[in-house]
Formats: sequence, structure tokens, C-alpha cells
Amino acid sequence: MELTTLRQRLDEFYQQVSGVILSRQHPVTGLLPASTAINSHGNYTDAWVRDNVYSILAVWGLGLAYRKLDESQGRTYELEQSVVKLMRGLLFAMMQQAHKVERFKERQDPLEALHAKYHTGTAAVVVGDSEWGHLQLDATSLYLLMLAQMTASGLQIIFTQDEVNFVQNLVYYIGRAYRTPDYGIWERGNKINHGKPELNASSVGMAKAALEAMKGLNPVSYTHL
Repeated sequence: MELTTLRQRLDEFYQQVSGVILSRQHPVTGLLPASTAINSHGNYTDAWVRDNVYSILAVWGLGLAYRKLDESQGRTYELEQSVVKLMRGLLFAMMQQAHKVERFKERQDPLEALHAKYHTGTAAVVVGDSEWGHLQLDATSLYLLMLAQMTASGLQIIFTQDEVNFVQNLVYYIGRAYRTPDYGIWERGNKINHGKPELNASSVGMAKAALEAMKGLNPVSYTHL
């Protein structure tokens, strides 16, 4: 593909990403609402961990594509920093619940799980521990998997030793996924919505991928130890 044609295609994708995703990214927290809808089914303006990570992959991928151009008109930096902002927004939200991670490591109590969603504008909790199926190990694993891959691509998301320590704790948090029943991607146990956690293949598989990606990774220097 000729360079001019490639640039035009990327510019088209940039307009789509800007209009659909980045226009909805919160300017303070960097988080994305799952939707702008508030209807009879509920309020979907909160930021789900899983939805945020999947959504920002389009931005990250486009930023990688722009890297291949000699002149990207600053779009590479803009896109990559939007990714960093979202990933750090999720990190900030989860670090406010660091005490829960410590307790969960001891007894794997679903009520001690990291929350599955946060307030888009403040990164604060939005529902109580028992009011949602928060224990979703696939969501935490997805965050770690993409944190590892984004770091390996050259993005600096983790800045301090406290953040490094927390990420290490998240690795311990998902380390027993193979025998920890969770609410999984359905958020209610399974698609029958019976409200009881069970072993989910999707959670176990995502945890395995995350653990392999994180093995030996130095999150502050883009290298594997």
C-alpha cells in the first residue's frame, strides 16, 4: 500500500476513533462510560474495567499504526497518551481498594473482590460489595495482560514503586483463578443469572494469558527480567 493511501486510511480510522471513543473519555480520570444511556434497565454511564480495556485497544492499535509513518502530525503521541490515561485511571480506581486485594489473597471471599465498575468521573465505587457480582477474574486478568503488552510496546503506564507493588499484588490476586469460582463475564455466575459464582473457563484462560505475559516483566523499563 502506498504511503499516501495508508495515511488516508489511518486518518479515516482516526476520525472514527476520535468521534466514537475519545470524545467520551473523561478529561480527569481518563475512563470511558459503558454507555451514555440511563433507562429502565439501569444506569450504564459507569466505567466497567473490562469494557474500558477492550475499548481502548482500538486507540492503542491505531497509535501503533501511526508509528510507522515518518510524520503522524502528533497523532501517535495523542493516541498513546489517551491509552496511558485510561490505564492509569483504572489503576487509580483499583489502588483505592488495595486493602481488599490483601484480604482476598487470604480467603478468596467474593465480598473482598475488586469492584468490576467505577464512577466514570471520580473513579470511586458506585455499588456496594454485595450489590454486584464484582469477582470477575477475567476483567482483572485482561487489565494485566494488556498492561504487559502495552508496556512491552513502549508505553510507560507504571511510574512508582508503590504502583509496581500493587501490580505484583494483582498477579497474586489472579494466581488461583484455576480453582476460584467467580462471576465471570456474565457478572451473575452464568447466563442463567442465578447469582452464584462458579469456575469459568473464560476467567481461567484469561488469567493464564495474563500470568504468562507478566512473567519477568519490568513494568517501569519496558524489559523482561
